[in-house]
Amino acid sequence: MNSFIAVLLAQDGLTNGAIYALLALVLVMVFSVTRIILIPQGEIVSYAALTLATLQAHRVPGTIYLLLAGGIIVAAKDLWAYLRRGRSARRLKSALLYFVVPAAIALLVRETSALGLPDWANTLMTLLIIVPLGPVLYRVVFEPIAGASVLVLLIVSVAIHLALVGFGLLFFGPEGVRTTPLVSARATIGGFMLSGQTGFVIAIAAILIVLMFLFFEFSLPGKALRATTFNRTGARLVGIDPARAGILAFFFAALIGGVSGILISSVTTIYYDTGFLIGLKGFVAAIFGGLVSYPLAAFGAVFIGLLETFSSFWASAFKDVIVFALIIPILLLRNFRAEITEEEEE
Repeated sequence: MNSFIAVLLAQDGLTNGAIYALLALVLVMVFSVTRIILIPQGEIVSYAALTLATLQAHRVPGTIYLLLAGGIIVAAKDLWAYLRRGRSARRLKSALLYFVVPAAIALLVRETSALGLPDWANTLMTLLIIVPLGPVLYRVVFEPIAGASVLVLLIVSVAIHLALVGFGLLFFGPEGVRTTPLVSARATIGGFMLSGQTGFVIAIAAILIVLMFLFFEFSLPGKALRATTFNRTGARLVGIDPARAGILAFFFAALIGGVSGILISSVTTIYYDTGFLIGLKGFVAAIFGGLVSYPLAAFGAVFIGLLETFSSFWASAFKDVIVFALIIPILLLRNFRAEITEEEEE
């Protein structure tokens, strides 16, 4: 391996690492707030990439039907609660919101998909479709079982992952897609060719991480989420609604997943089932932080991205095995360093 190849591999590794960092931070946030290990996060990423590719092909993406169906289910639930459990204005507003917004998005996409919109408009349209899927997914699937054990939530999360993979095959077919790069510029520094797309992906990831930090540190909803993270019971006692915290967490999960899918769709071919591997690598990065530490999760994501690309050069057939094998020493190390409680000693 010469320096030229090493630079190319490092660029790819940093690009993948930036995406994995976003996914790892989202997984840590969602688990901290809701105790849900969000296995379908990878499907949100792949749905965003496939939706963007479908819009660029001037076709209607099937994700609008999934959004519309989920919105109708949530609206029906809220309307039923409004009629049977007291005529709360909040329930009625929620029912109207979850019905009107998906319907308006579906109508907008159907009317504009054949017009040949520019890439930036297709990108915004993709986010408009994908981001509401997060709150809808939480309201339909996880809100009714929010008080269940972590194991039950994990089993349901895996089931939703499998269902979304099936829907992905139904909506988009088995063919892989790759979108046009958002940034096509290139620069030569010190004799090495640097890709503008790599710099763009890293910059967007860094901006999102900074914005997440500012949100959690200085905004009232962010502080409410942090309070739910530290003490769910205490947060409930001071008036923080766990259901709203879960909806907000899933909103950010869908937003970050949508942006990640858009960014990665131009650098790798995305299939209907690609999201599982992407999400699993984000999960490995989250394990670096023990599903609680954001800095360690981000560091683990960058390390995994670099390890993956350099492994693809030396042993391409085993690159995924090498990445996933990292879970074993990490879990062993954390097990040895974990404090033993009195219940465990008994």
